[in-house]
Amino acid sequence: MKTRTLAAISASLVIGALGMPIPASGASIPECTNADLTASYRGGDAAMSHVYGRIVLTNTGDRTCVTGGYGGLSYVGGGDGTQVGAAADREAGTVRLYVLQPGERVHSRVVETSFAPYPKARCRPRHVDGFRVYIPDETASQYIPHPTTGCANVKVHLISHRPYRR
Repeated sequence: MKTRTLAAISASLVIGALGMPIPASGASIPECTNADLTASYRGGDAAMSHVYGRIVLTNTGDRTCVTGGYGGLSYVGGGDGTQVGAAADREAGTVRLYVLQPGERVHSRVVETSFAPYPKARCRPRHVDGFRVYIPDETASQYIPHPTTGCANVKVHLISHRPYRR
């Protein structure tokens, strides 16, 4: 609860700094929950054994809410949501809070490294069904289909992501 209150206070400061209206005294903007946001993936460019894309969180709810920072991200497979390999590493970046009106979105840049350069015995290649995505400060996850190949070895890190931003 303390985190959610701090998020609301910080969001009010961010809104004020951007010249946007601040809620009436005593009112606060709630933190976005898993029910407010829908996760999707947008592919991007590829280069030198890397694929660059974005996890997009869209406010599909009917209320304004606050989100920002890092979520959680991992590959899942086996047809049952079993995690494949290590969770995504967090790349350094500025953590900010964003007020999302219904329909607005934030995104996190994702970098996927190919399993191919790793020896098979070290990587232990596994089929990946998609991503498991945790929005910031939530324990319930969302699934995004994204077939690829990952490494079962948790010591081989193939994905990384940045904090959410506009």
